[in-house]
Amino acid sequence: MKGLTDIPGLRVGHVSDYEALTGCTAILCDGGAVGGVDVRGSASGAEELDALSPLHVAGRVHAVVLAGGSAFGLEAASGVRRYLERKGVGFPTPAARVPIVVSAILYDLAIGKADVRPTREMGEAAAAAATGGEVAEGAVGAGTGATVGKLLGIRQAMKSGIGGATVWLDGPYHAVRVASLVAVNALGDIRDPESGALIAGARRSPESLELAGSERLMKRGTQGGLGRENTTLAVVATNARLDKVEATKLAQLAQLGLARTIYPVNTMSDGDLVFALSLGEETAGLDALGVAAAEAVAQGILRAVRSAPSMGGLPGLASIVRR
Repeated sequence: MKGLTDIPGLRVGHVSDYEALTGCTAILCDGGAVGGVDVRGSASGAEELDALSPLHVAGRVHAVVLAGGSAFGLEAASGVRRYLERKGVGFPTPAARVPIVVSAILYDLAIGKADVRPTREMGEAAAAAATGGEVAEGAVGAGTGATVGKLLGIRQAMKSGIGGATVWLDGPYHAVRVASLVAVNALGDIRDPESGALIAGARRSPESLELAGSERLMKRGTQGGLGRENTTLAVVATNARLDKVEATKLAQLAQLGLARTIYPVNTMSDGDLVFALSLGEETAGLDALGVAAAEAVAQGILRAVRSAPSMGGLPGLASIVRR
């Protein structure tokens, strides 16, 4: 399983700054992709989302950029746009081709160096590094500075990252697949839907690995580390043919993957957002694609936290399991 690059036409590249603990991820859509988006969180930061509207004249997007750095990280999309322009990729206009690059950011300023954020040069480097091979997971790219479980403040959070998964459909849809890539930077805790157990999140103290249970604390009135500093960013893609309306619905259905794994989710302090991309000519029912998309997102979230090492003074499951 390669993750998002299991969908032909997609290439993924990461750039990470491990001193500042930030980074960005470029997802290039060869030939363009029909896109949609669904925003459920109330603290989102994004760019060019209007290009995904069914009312927008641009029928396809050429790249998706996920970045740390809060709103400053939106600058990384300019680098991807510059890279694609040099390659002759973009929406045709009389004077030039204009690459359609949509972007979303997460807040990672509290864990590394707050004055170092993804730049245009980092975005350009991520685009240049994009390949159709295995997609790196963990503390890389947009997941470099990602954390989860921040209700009690960053010192009692845990390290997270970026992860992905692919779900193959079956029967008459056996040639259809849906893949995900998710940068997990949630306020809430992460729960394994199979066991029902919390696996990462807010800890009882900075020295403890025992999880405090954010939902239970919130119901008691705990507000601790609540702030506009959290976001889970997901990209789902399929080789089934969709129009913009259908891609938007796929993004909405994929949000269920967040609801199955993040507790709480879509809060006033999260900027949760899902992009959906369609590349290919296969056919499948939209509801079936939605079921697969939710599963792919849920699996991607689990892989993101399980592959994250300890970093920035916070424990990560990958390091804990190795000990």
